[in-house]
Amino acid sequence: MALAFMAGLLHWQWLGRRTGRDTALASDLAFWLMIGGILGARIAYVLSNFNYFMAAPQEIIRVDQGGLIFYGGLIGGVLAFLLFVKSRHLNVSDMADFAITALPLGHALGRIGCFLNGCCGGCEVQTPSFLTGGLTHYPVQLYEAAFNLGVYGLLTWYFLTRRGTKYGSVAALYLMTYPICRFLLEFIRGDERMRVGGLDVAQIVSLCLILVGVALWIFIHRRHENTPRNP
Repeated sequence: MALAFMAGLLHWQWLGRRTGRDTALASDLAFWLMIGGILGARIAYVLSNFNYFMAAPQEIIRVDQGGLIFYGGLIGGVLAFLLFVKSRHLNVSDMADFAITALPLGHALGRIGCFLNGCCGGCEVQTPSFLTGGLTHYPVQLYEAAFNLGVYGLLTWYFLTRRGTKYGSVAALYLMTYPICRFLLEFIRGDERMRVGGLDVAQIVSLCLILVGVALWIFIHRRHENTPRNP
């Protein structure tokens, strides 16, 4: 997790230099998102295991023993991001695009940590498969890490090459890509999942995020097309 935040910081410093942003912005942004992300991820985990933590409340703060939920961290990070942007009087959409580019990179490193720690794993392999590399359980953490690295490359490339002022489009692109991977991998997760009907909570959240991303993408591009150009 520490390596993930460090990678995000280095990425923001590099991207900030490429786009002419204040060098101090990266470290300040990393600090706010680290606090918000960890708090949000832990709160989501505590709520999903509410009965256990009510019986042992002293364990709530033991993040050193694991217990973080990504979508909870995403919500916490978004709230911290909004507070940060408001305090600095920055453009929300522009900063959202800048910040979101580092998320899949940090997430990929975090999932490698999950694999090494043995948490967030896949279900038992029923038949021999080349996709598991001889493991007895699907290494969903590594699948997700690889996909996130691909998303990281896509977002960074799009951020640097997009034309015009389509602020918010990078964030929309993330919402249309990562949740697809998460939705599919949930079918082979082996740990206990909270379910509503035939889908688990992470899959429902993923579907909602995809719809939000598509709607945001359409809105941004239509708005850009209808913006009058200077003669």
